[in-house]
Amino acid sequence: MPEGHIVHRIADSLNAHFAGKPLTVTSPQGRFANDAAAVSGRRLRRVTAVGKQMFLEFENDLTLRIHLGIYGKWQFHESTEVPEIVGQVRARFAYSNVFVDLRGPTVCEVTDHDTALSVMQRLGPDPLNPNPKKAESQRFTERVLKSPSAIGLLLMNQDVISGIGNVYRAELLFRAGIEPHTPGSALTHEQVEALWVDSVKLMRVGVKTGFMITRDNLLGKNPSKEDRNFVYKREGQPCRRCGSLIRIELMAARKLYWCATCQL
Repeated sequence: MPEGHIVHRIADSLNAHFAGKPLTVTSPQGRFANDAAAVSGRRLRRVTAVGKQMFLEFENDLTLRIHLGIYGKWQFHESTEVPEIVGQVRARFAYSNVFVDLRGPTVCEVTDHDTALSVMQRLGPDPLNPNPKKAESQRFTERVLKSPSAIGLLLMNQDVISGIGNVYRAELLFRAGIEPHTPGSALTHEQVEALWVDSVKLMRVGVKTGFMITRDNLLGKNPSKEDRNFVYKREGQPCRRCGSLIRIELMAARKLYWCATCQL
């Protein structure tokens, strides 16, 4: 499942190509035909990403909500000719010579503005949409400190913080030196606030580069996939800091990677 930085990168691309333009929206697969007809030919106001969800707002006050889920993918084409439909395309968006195909999303539905807004408001704060008055940071901190659940679970809870997935969860906790099973309520305010600040930093790098790079000495570079992270998918290998073997376990059916020495 794409983590939040990828969804924001796609939203930025859609805005760059389509914002302010009347879009042609079709459903080659047929499953989205009625909803596509409701917005096709309408001007796209803007695309907003919140965590792992995306909201396309049209001039007729309808909003298309998209959640890629595990299997969803986008494909961009720039062509003077209409590209051939390949596979099961749920929706195609087109303007001028730009065509964008959406395949396999978990959610792809057109709703009214108020319904879409209520979904946005239910989601946890997004580190890539930080509030200048720190309201989002405070919302995250309060939700964590009030919860007896393990911080390793809370970081994956989209009602607590939006856009964090398995990679950022493992890397943020390692960088903070926090044991993943620690209850949120057992952490200090400073620890939780630092997690938020670090998530903003790392996810901004992800939006800029398209990669989840979490080692400070490699930020701004293009390291190999094997070198980008401290613990993610490095089970049984020596910790890059202390040399202890990286552990792996299942936490709520998702793989958790951590160092028992560095994360006391």
